Amino acid sequence: MKLLTASVPMSDALRPERAHSRGLSIPLSVPRRIVCDLVHFAHQIPSVPVQRVMDVSRLAALREERFARIGWCTLFTKAYALVAQEMPELRRAYVGLPWARLYQHPHSIASVAVERLHQGESGVFFAYLPRPEEMPLLELEAALRRHKQAPVADVFGFVLGFYRLPRPVRRFLWWYLLNVRGSRKAEFLGTFGVSVYSSLGAESLHPLSPLTTTLNYGVIGPDGRVPVRIIYDHRAMDGGTVARALGRLEEVLNDAIHREFAALAESAVTTSDAA
Repeated sequence: MKLLTASVPMSDALRPERAHSRGLSIPLSVPRRIVCDLVHFAHQIPSVPVQRVMDVSRLAALREERFARIGWCTLFTKAYALVAQEMPELRRAYVGLPWARLYQHPHSIASVAVERLHQGESGVFFAYLPRPEEMPLLELEAALRRHKQAPVADVFGFVLGFYRLPRPVRRFLWWYLLNVRGSRKAEFLGTFGVSVYSSLGAESLHPLSPLTTTLNYGVIGPDGRVPVRIIYDHRAMDGGTVARALGRLEEVLNDAIHREFAALAESAVTTSDAA
């Protein structure tokens, strides 16, 4: 019995399998470049998480029963900005050059992570919201929704242009903002970050960020309790300051934010009854 396989070259016989087994070289997209640059510099920050379990049951009940148009991200962002208005430490940043110092910004600029679809790929972009402590809840919610729903080129056009630059140029500009000019760091990167995906039923225990503080919270339980974290730059402040900020954040959520939210809910009910 003759073996027929000898008439077929081994390389030709294996070529289809080899073709299927080869991987692909995929260029980095804009969302991946954003994260790569962010993580590169975030790894240089000695960041520490501090957590407090908060009771937001009154706010949760009000939102559930009467007025669900305001998202939790909006409520937490404004509450944190109000705390930062009282505690200037939360508006400070460590700047290392030409000498080590702390820069304090006159007001807050929130940097809120939002997931967007760009060229068929999900990625993280950052909505920069100046003076959120002064914005009514409805206005702040509208600003966040615009960053989540408007065309990416309309709300993140500067970012798309920036990430057309070569990596060495981008990295130098990142380095300059983080290490030399405190005011520019606040204007371009924000004074604090907000990074959450509790709406997906999950939470991050230690999100990476080049900012002085990043607010993060988990899934709000049926009893209205929720773990809330501040990840902070230990060069700029200590854990005791962060623990007090978390305690004050819970008070603001259940006081100033609850009052503004209740007034909105009452106004919505009155308008609905009148109609």
